[in-house]
Amino acid sequence: MNMQKTIYDISLLGGHPALDFVNTVDSRGERWGPDFLNSYDDLVVWACRLDVMNDEERDTLLVKAGKSASDAEKELEQAKALREVLYRLFLSEFDESPVSQEDLDFVADMARHAQSQQSLGRVAGNIAWRPADAKDLNAIRNRVAQSAAELLTSRDGRRPVRACQGPNCGWLFLDQSRGGHRRWCSDKTCGSHARVRKFRAAQAD
Repeated sequence: MNMQKTIYDISLLGGHPALDFVNTVDSRGERWGPDFLNSYDDLVVWACRLDVMNDEERDTLLVKAGKSASDAEKELEQAKALREVLYRLFLSEFDESPVSQEDLDFVADMARHAQSQQSLGRVAGNIAWRPADAKDLNAIRNRVAQSAAELLTSRDGRRPVRACQGPNCGWLFLDQSRGGHRRWCSDKTCGSHARVRKFRAAQAD
């Protein structure tokens, strides 16, 4: 990954908002970081890029965060805690490591809060659940938790979650490849780097 990138232009390669949320850390491989979520504003920017909220909600939350920097900082830390829990849960699907009930409960509590504020309405000509307008600073993480819970519980009916095999990556993604054996978050970045390393190793032998 390019360490010059910011939350405004990091790649969105996860195939699902919950996985792209986990991927707001540049590397989870041989090194960790840097972290792209350095302020509550960064969290809002990310949410708008992934259509987790609309522009009106964005403005509401930014005003609220501006009025209470300490509350916004606390909420950012809670969002990051959710991110690390989701990383462990989705990684367990890939490496078959044990799942923590404490982690599941952590996600469930936030997801239930988002679900309790939904209402039925017409969306694009259909009847569907609609989230309540985002008015509280915790709206983003609650929505992410709800989305993640839906992804976690749909494993039997979707493509698997994989972890990029790049040594300085570890990003998570839904494997939508035809054969179901995708190894890289992006063939143009981590995949290309892997081929270069393999070529250099062969030349050195």
